Amino acid sequence: MVYRFKLVSDEVSNFSREYEIDSTATFLQLRNTILDSVGYSKDDFNSFFLCDDDWQKNEEITLEDMGSSSDQDIWVMGDTPLNELIEEDGQRLIFVFDYMTERSFFMEMKESFPGRTLSDPICVLKRGNPPAQYVDLDEFDAKIDSTTLTLPTDDLDLDIYGDDQFDDEDISDGFDINNM
Repeated sequence: MVYRFKLVSDEVSNFSREYEIDSTATFLQLRNTILDSVGYSKDDFNSFFLCDDDWQKNEEITLEDMGSSSDQDIWVMGDTPLNELIEEDGQRLIFVFDYMTERSFFMEMKESFPGRTLSDPICVLKRGNPPAQYVDLDEFDAKIDSTTLTLPTDDLDLDIYGDDQFDDEDISDGFDINNM
C-alpha cells in the first residue's frame, strides 16, 4: 500500500509538499524525504508526533532512542514502519524540525492506495518555498516577546498569596486562563 502525505507550515502560507511513500517504509525514510525536498540538513535532531484531530501531540517517534526510563513505548524512526502507527486516511502528524524553537511542519495522510507499492519515497508536489531551516534566535525571541501576554502589575495586590482575606473571585473575574 502507498500513502500520500500533505505537509504544510504555519510560517509560510503558500508552502506545501506532497509525498508518496510505501506503507512499509520507515519514519526515517519519510524524514529524509521531507528534509531532501525542503533542502534542510539531516544533521539535526527531529521527531514526529502522532496527533489527534485538534493537533494535540500523542505518540512521539524519535530519531534516536534517548534512553528514557518511562513505561511508555519508545518509537524510533529507523525501526518503525509507517503502517505500524498510521492506520487510516486523515491521520495527523507534526514533524518538529527545529527543537530549539519548536518549529514544525503539519502533516496529514491524505490518501492510501491499496495494491500499489513504491520502492522509494517521492515528493509528488512542491508548492512555494519552505521556511528557513534555522532562524536567528534574537529575532525569534523578539517575535515571541511581542506576542507574550503581560499583566499590568500596578493593578495586582502582590500580598494576596497567603492572605486570609484572599478570595479566588477577586482574580478570576473577567480573567479566564483557558482563553489565553
